[in-house]
Amino acid sequence: MHCPFCQHEDTRVIDSRLTEDGSIVRRRRECPQCGERFNTFETAELKLPAVIKSDGRREAFDEHKLRVSFERALQKRPVASDAVETAVRAVVHDLRRSGEREIPSMQVGELVMRELKKLDQVAYVRFASVYRRFEDVQAFREEIERLERDLPAIEGLQLPLLDESRPKGRKQ
Repeated sequence: MHCPFCQHEDTRVIDSRLTEDGSIVRRRRECPQCGERFNTFETAELKLPAVIKSDGRREAFDEHKLRVSFERALQKRPVASDAVETAVRAVVHDLRRSGEREIPSMQVGELVMRELKKLDQVAYVRFASVYRRFEDVQAFREEIERLERDLPAIEGLQLPLLDESRPKGRKQ
């Protein structure tokens, strides 16, 4: 690898470490010419499937668009950025694991909704309302009822909306 400081043609690795999730190798390098040190990051290059849009167009998968979708749905919600990053990685991982060359955008949306349901129920309904093109209040009601039916499976992943430890009817 060329030195980014003096452009010397060769550098040596002085330390290699895996990142926390084991998907990236961080290498500490040193240039024998100028003595400068720098880091490089190495990842496996795995091709993600192309996304087939609802109008039939094909588009390269864009992880930035995926992250923006999560951020929009979770706007002003109490969800840690690490949790969002984990959800994005889970969707990308599922897409890679699929082994498909192309994947319908509807399937990507379902993966996003699955992760949002784990993170935050309000964000899930927000995303579902756009994704499923809710036209009226009844569509919201049906989605919330569906979410409530699934609640025992996802309970404990989110804080309750009300403080259930306080006696009902009394304000403190």
